[in-house]
Amino acid sequence: MKTYSVRRAFVAGAVLIALMVGFKLVRRLPPYELGLHDATVHADVSQEKRGTPHAGSCPVFPADNIWNTPVDRLKVDRKSATYVATIGPSKALHPDFASRMDYGIPYTEVPSGTRPVVIDFEYKDESDPGLYPVPKDAPIEGKGQGDSHVILIDLQRCILYELFAAHPDGDGWKAGSGIIMDLTDNALRAAGKTSADAAGLPIFPGLVRYEEVASGHIDHALRFTLPRTQKAYVWPARHQAGVVGESLVPMGERFRLRADFDISKFSKSNQVIMTALKKYGMFMADNGSAMFISGVPDKRWDDSDLHKLNALTAGDFEAVDESDLQLLPDSGRVDPVALKRY
Repeated sequence: MKTYSVRRAFVAGAVLIALMVGFKLVRRLPPYELGLHDATVHADVSQEKRGTPHAGSCPVFPADNIWNTPVDRLKVDRKSATYVATIGPSKALHPDFASRMDYGIPYTEVPSGTRPVVIDFEYKDESDPGLYPVPKDAPIEGKGQGDSHVILIDLQRCILYELFAAHPDGDGWKAGSGIIMDLTDNALRAAGKTSADAAGLPIFPGLVRYEEVASGHIDHALRFTLPRTQKAYVWPARHQAGVVGESLVPMGERFRLRADFDISKFSKSNQVIMTALKKYGMFMADNGSAMFISGVPDKRWDDSDLHKLNALTAGDFEAVDESDLQLLPDSGRVDPVALKRY
């Protein structure tokens, strides 16, 4: 697109001038905020390897990470029926993202030259210390209402930064908690540690992104929430925030859309999402509204079409047992020998 090329050249020139004269860097709006269709989809499809999710040229964890591992052939968890009954079989799935920029979890590709800042954390013992490259105008989930997550990706270093309950504070930022993760590595959080999510998992890998749907495939698990969870967690989760009750779903439990659910009558876009739910499933990641799956707000979404996902209910899903895939307790890498059995 000529207009996009001209805009990109103009922005690059403006940033260079700003550096020369000492102005503050201004974050370039990504296509999901601008509503640009062709430029992003074509660019992402050309550099994305099927089976390994990417953000730019960075992998979103290695191909053998549990986030990126199909679970369509794993055995059903022995407590699946109990979990579904507790959720409520008729409880509808809800896409917690839309074309409105205040509805969903946005992320920022960190502009080169962004000055890192020290975050003033409320829960310091649960957070990763260090410098976080947060632009002053970084988008905040819900525009500061609710969980107020801020997600940052340094595409030069393939580092993921995530903040919970974040807001600007003078020349810096305050947040409830935060994590720093290497996207090229399989390391998990320390056992018992939370993250920007109650399960101690990263958020970004589980988001539905428009460009993935437009490319025709999502190659990773999704993320969802429930209002009440068990006082326990299962691998790869690292933290719980629930109450006593074995019928409740533990953090980290993975559900998949049943193989016999007919998706043929849905739009191609929704079929992409539902195919991912069949193949990769979704992780129980945080306390929140029941059966809400998370995604990136994007002006290109067709909201009326997304709402048709409400036809899916908890009764259309089943919990899976992925305990056989655990290789090491502190790693998200799956056991390649165990995987061959499925």
